Amino acid sequence: MKYRQLTKEQFEELHEEFAVFLAAQQVDGKEWVAIKKDKPEVAEEEMNLFSDVVWDRVLSKANYLEHFSPDSLNLFRFDQENIHRVVVKVDKEGINLLEKEDFEWFVNNSSDATIEYFKGQKPYLKERNAEIFDLIEKGSVVSNGELYEAIFKIIS
Repeated sequence: MKYRQLTKEQFEELHEEFAVFLAAQQVDGKEWVAIKKDKPEVAEEEMNLFSDVVWDRVLSKANYLEHFSPDSLNLFRFDQENIHRVVVKVDKEGINLLEKEDFEWFVNNSSDATIEYFKGQKPYLKERNAEIFDLIEKGSVVSNGELYEAIFKIIS
């Protein structure tokens, strides 16, 4: 398995796609029930294969990730060769970027002396999708890139 198995909730959300996946392997609903009951290891393998297919599709389309913490933002952009990263560090007493009003303070005061910006890039150490998956597992979420691009403009 390349990634991790989808959660029960994710499988429930993708039940129609999973049914199509099974049908492509000539497994119908009755047969799937029998496989789960009589051959749980085969069922687990099918679920793992489907999970990898879904993760590969999602990760291949991901071009930006964001990771928020109380005092910093880590923003990532992915191209074919490199991971580009922008870090925003806020060193102001009482500011918590996870709170809406504090994040708005940051947006409205982006040149405040208590805010530091860093940027960098590095080549992928592993396959692109594996690197993106690792960041998601560490708490990053896929984004549309608007925040990354806006902050990149500010610091460039």
